[in-house]
Amino acid sequence: MMIKIQEVSKIYHGKQGTVEAVKDVSLTINKGEIFGIIGFSGAGKSTLIRLLNGLESVTTGHIFVNDKDITTLKKKELLQERRKIAMIFQHFNLLWSRTVEENIAFSLEIAGVAKDVRQKKVAELIEIVGLTGREKSYPSQLSGGQKQRVGIARALANDPEVLLCDEATSALDPKTTKDILNLLVEINKRLGLTIVLITHEMHVVRQICHRVAVMEQGRVVETGEVLEVFKNPQQTITKQFVGEERSEQDLHDVFEHLSTSLRPGVAVRIQYLGDTTAEGILSEVIRKLDVSISILQAHVNVTQKGVLGSMIILIEEESAKAEEVIDFLRKAEIIVEVLENV
Repeated sequence: MMIKIQEVSKIYHGKQGTVEAVKDVSLTINKGEIFGIIGFSGAGKSTLIRLLNGLESVTTGHIFVNDKDITTLKKKELLQERRKIAMIFQHFNLLWSRTVEENIAFSLEIAGVAKDVRQKKVAELIEIVGLTGREKSYPSQLSGGQKQRVGIARALANDPEVLLCDEATSALDPKTTKDILNLLVEINKRLGLTIVLITHEMHVVRQICHRVAVMEQGRVVETGEVLEVFKNPQQTITKQFVGEERSEQDLHDVFEHLSTSLRPGVAVRIQYLGDTTAEGILSEVIRKLDVSISILQAHVNVTQKGVLGSMIILIEEESAKAEEVIDFLRKAEIIVEVLENV
């Protein structure tokens, strides 16, 4: 275990009244994993991540990092522990008057590290984050992705055990986002770093996280392995993030259209994991049971723990025959959800 959050709440008191930003949150984050915290704006995720590194103090509850309760530490001890917990930000927070290598070296200078040791460390970090050749550049000469790479290198300078990422890709374009996420995965594997990532984008969680917690109105409403959450989201908000939530009217409109364009049948959503080939199983069921099946929609999600595929198919048969197909699919370890008869 790396981080244990135990019944943590954070209450702010202001002129407008009392705001409970984080409500009775309990989580365990394992050493060496990439853990995602997702929620819409105002869900409490940014407050929670600031509690993790002691930038904010808890109102109630405890936060343990490597079995040390950081909520009870005195200021000097907390500053020492904070060196083990680095952070990168949405807007990079670079020093604009300093070059790439000077930005990365800044925290080492403050810590009193000797110049030759500093230079060696900076060179290593520049290589790790892929900025070789840009050492003398200033932030104004860099792209958004390059600035975030500097932010990551600077965060790694003091050899932290935990890296907190606060919406670290929100200001980046899709390709650059993917590159930065791949870099975080590489750092996680290469350095064994525990990464806690907060975001409002599920594709970010899907691409790199091992586990995820979903926050809503200050509470954690769902947690689990990313693959499991994608496969079987429980809460309405999680379904919205995963993209499985559809209004009854939307479904009705789709099926009304299907009823005029295709033969009657049973519409089902099927989900399959890993190496299972849905197309192969569908071909087999069509051949063995002599049925007609149309693929209406197909989607594949690639996660850190494997592939989760999803299809909506129309079994163009009477109910009894459709049940045979459904039984066949379930025996093949395909998850089947009947949507509607059309």
